[in-house]
Amino acid sequence: MRGDHGPAGNPRLRRGRLSPTDVVRLGGAGLRARPLRVLLSAFGIAIGIAAMVSVVGVTTSSRAQLDRELQRLGTNLLTVTPDETAAGAPGSLPEESIAMVRRIGPVGSVSATGKLPVFVYRTKYVPEAETSSVNVLAAESGLPGAVSAELAAGSWFTPATAAFPTVVLGDSAARRLDIPGVGPRVWLGGEWFVVVGILKPLPLVPDLDSAALVGWTAARDFLRFDGRPTTVYVRAADTQVVAVRDVLGPTADPENPQLVRVSRPSDALAAQQATDTALNGTLLGLGAVALLVGGVGIANTMVVSVLERRGEIGLRRALGATRGHIRTQFLTESLLLSALGGSGGAMLGTVISGLYAHYQHWPLIVPAWATGGGFGAALLIGAIAGLYPAIQASRLAPTTALASG
Repeated sequence: MRGDHGPAGNPRLRRGRLSPTDVVRLGGAGLRARPLRVLLSAFGIAIGIAAMVSVVGVTTSSRAQLDRELQRLGTNLLTVTPDETAAGAPGSLPEESIAMVRRIGPVGSVSATGKLPVFVYRTKYVPEAETSSVNVLAAESGLPGAVSAELAAGSWFTPATAAFPTVVLGDSAARRLDIPGVGPRVWLGGEWFVVVGILKPLPLVPDLDSAALVGWTAARDFLRFDGRPTTVYVRAADTQVVAVRDVLGPTADPENPQLVRVSRPSDALAAQQATDTALNGTLLGLGAVALLVGGVGIANTMVVSVLERRGEIGLRRALGATRGHIRTQFLTESLLLSALGGSGGAMLGTVISGLYAHYQHWPLIVPAWATGGGFGAALLIGAIAGLYPAIQASRLAPTTALASG
């Protein structure tokens, strides 16, 4: 403090002011005096912030991957399948349904598969009951173009191989049958079929992932396929998807349009994303609870700090520190403590999001508002938690504080 002289020449004391640097230095000194307690309290805040940031980061990365997949596969894919009859028997589509659907103007490409009443085995010595949950489907030659399928190994059916006992396996089917690549034979419908291709995963049509696909002609010749499709895949113009969906049922089966189901696979992915969003809301709630627990830890640390440092508070008050100085000092300690936890939690949450995205082969996207909001939430919690202890410290009378210290 510095002296000043009033108009009458009498000395007058002016209250000293703490610069921002002094405030930070005082707050930091208080934290350095109890490093273990400070780290534990900051860790409580960090857990809450890390939970919130990682949930947002994982959700955003997942959504970006979904958008990327939909952009690659397209949202204009429609599937036509027969519904069960009134008696509960499996329905079927007419053999001419594929050609009739192709006549719809806005339809770009059409292909189909037909379910076969046979199973596929790694060898003919495998018991019949162990089917590995792999369906056998007859596939038209244009199927990859209709569903945007890509080959992980080998090739799709050619006009020659489609007529011979060859098979293309879906990604899951190949893993269930323990087929590492093209070349091996599988026992299918009492015949040996050579694996000529393995598909990459198909998020929009998971039924093909777990299927063994046989050429349309080979299915007729070797597996007694009747030529009636069980699923028709349709690519429509992006602007005409709804209109095409409305007429697909009557077109595919004019006699029984009520027994035809038309679906849009991308809608299932959107519904799955909505489910994930609801789950993420629950996880964010848990992160908020963890953040609240961290705030209680900071409040406890600051209250105990006030009780332990009464002597210091009394000495500073006796030397001229005002109540505002004491409040500012302890509030700064609380804010520094929460800033330590908030910054650590934001970094930890980003690292967790990055590791999970890398494991899932997703693009890493952690919004700036998530890390900034998490850090801001930590400061807010710290300010609220440190306000009461700071006020209590400022109310201690110098003599009382010195006597108890």
